[in-house]
Amino acid sequence: MPHIDIDAPGSNQLFIGNEAMARGALEAGIGWASAYPGTPSSEILSSLAEVAKKRDIYVEWSVNEKVAIEAGAAASFAGVRSLVAMKMNGLNVVIDFLSTIILSGIGKKGLVLMVGDDPAAHSSSNETDSRPVSRWLDIPLVEPGDFQEAKDMMPYLYDISEEFGTICIMRSVTRVAHARGNIRLGEIPVVKHKARFEQYFDPAAPMPTPIMCIPSSFRHMFQHMRIEKIREKFESSPYNKYVGPEKPDLLIVTSGSGWLYSQDAVNALKAENRIGILKLGTLWPLPEKLVKSCLSRADKVLFIEETDPFLEGVIMEFAAGFSPESKRNLFYGNHTRHLNSFGELTPDAVIKAITGVLDIKYAPRDADYMKKVEAVPQQYVMDRLLTFCPGCPHRASFWAIKNALAMDGRNGFVTGDIGCYTMALGPAGFFQTRTHQCMGAGAGLANGFGQLHRFGFDQPVVSVVGDSTFYHSIIPSLVNGVHNHSDFTLVILDNGATAMTGFQPHPGTELTAMGEPAAQISMENICRAIGARVEVCDPFDLKNTTRTMLDLIEQKEGARVAIMRRTCELVRQKKEEKPYKMKIDPEKCLGEDCGCNRLCTRVFRCPGLIWDPVSGKSKIDEVICNECGVCADICPEGAITREAVT
Repeated sequence: MPHIDIDAPGSNQLFIGNEAMARGALEAGIGWASAYPGTPSSEILSSLAEVAKKRDIYVEWSVNEKVAIEAGAAASFAGVRSLVAMKMNGLNVVIDFLSTIILSGIGKKGLVLMVGDDPAAHSSSNETDSRPVSRWLDIPLVEPGDFQEAKDMMPYLYDISEEFGTICIMRSVTRVAHARGNIRLGEIPVVKHKARFEQYFDPAAPMPTPIMCIPSSFRHMFQHMRIEKIREKFESSPYNKYVGPEKPDLLIVTSGSGWLYSQDAVNALKAENRIGILKLGTLWPLPEKLVKSCLSRADKVLFIEETDPFLEGVIMEFAAGFSPESKRNLFYGNHTRHLNSFGELTPDAVIKAITGVLDIKYAPRDADYMKKVEAVPQQYVMDRLLTFCPGCPHRASFWAIKNALAMDGRNGFVTGDIGCYTMALGPAGFFQTRTHQCMGAGAGLANGFGQLHRFGFDQPVVSVVGDSTFYHSIIPSLVNGVHNHSDFTLVILDNGATAMTGFQPHPGTELTAMGEPAAQISMENICRAIGARVEVCDPFDLKNTTRTMLDLIEQKEGARVAIMRRTCELVRQKKEEKPYKMKIDPEKCLGEDCGCNRLCTRVFRCPGLIWDPVSGKSKIDEVICNECGVCADICPEGAITREAVT
């Protein structure tokens, strides 16, 4: 696949949506890009980082989303077009800054915030819809409906940002961000960025008003005036369109991924002559004249969007103010239960909604085909549980935590966080995690639990976080815990990368996003400087790690820290050979007769260990086993052995 900066204007290239957005940012002439990794948005910055030096732009994985957007705003203030990217959870982190930058204005050059939403929460703790933030804070919002728009909307949005002196938001969803499609490339301009911070004037103010980068209440009025001007601009936006008959039986109003799904559904139903589609690419401020014109075409209107009924609510509220002489539409969507405000949108869901509104029949497959599907034996459909990779150090870490808490005997528990280790909610981590909210919340909750001894609470509390999460949002919680003598143990699973989202660097790693040497910020030095007791251990040394955990748990006063340090197996195997050759002695493996309840395959559950029902023995899956050697330490019969590779 070509890099996103391929010099081939006019050619068609196959990009995922995130790559298309990154290409669009290059065609817009950005000089700055910053982000915190989060699926489904991560590839935007990763793609830009690969070409940053060649294109003379600065790219940064920031410590968290708030720092990313504040740093990006500084570039805008100094006259450099800047892009900031994050997932919808990150938008929650930056709300405080967003609510002030709209009252201070941006710089001479545009500032665009790209937010990736995750309907169905494929890699998230929630499926929050980010669109209402734009309406709440009066920030212009666009959403691409296909891959070409994912690219083309970027230069368009920078022009809007600069013309009206405001930050703008582009919203995407998982199926646009990660699906792949052809895009026609434009030219990448050669921009000699010159940064200088100086006073300039708000282009949207009714009088010459200097931008001081300081929010003020009188600018709130300017922002409302600005939004009305942008509304007029959006009326003629090329990213809004109507397709279909002049007077359809049903008008679909949609945006984003709903545009593609709606077209698929209408085609499948062969209803092109009955259904019209209003596709909106500019969602806020709403292009009211265009919307009103399209509403007059049909009596029935169906809203197709994911996840929340954002357009549905905005347009129904708008329509409620029409004069009594205006057409009164029948609106369908979430409020009529034709669509859900949760989970992902699919063509089948759209078809079901359309057939429900128009009362028409549709059979996706003939009856004979469905009979054949139902006749397929279930043993050919294998269940695959979420689990850690073979050789993942997290499995060993949670094994040690589990055993230490059991040895302590006071019914201790783990507060969790966001990362690969989230899977400790289930069998992969032996069901150890009991809470799971947002990044940093595990340590925050541990602070609270650790102060409840005065009310008779005596359970040990262990907060488990990742190394990237530690820098992102844990340090304030640890400061709070040490200062207030809160009783909990913080476990930092340091695998040397932001592993869940693609191994991006963080302040504890040796390279920046652009591959340059970085100042490694020692997490143990930070913790010790705060005043916490710190122990560093290798989770693959199960005996020592368990003993260390038990000692920390029993300390009973003040926040303390265990750093379980072992490189992520997917990172290690790119640099090193496998350390061991693993074997199972069939004479020693007693199978169901062992009395261990098949500890290796039923409880420890490393994917590199498999159960052979024919022989009644455990076996090593040599295809996926990473030969880490940990399973040799958990077999009570010593049937699993490791031989060092020389």
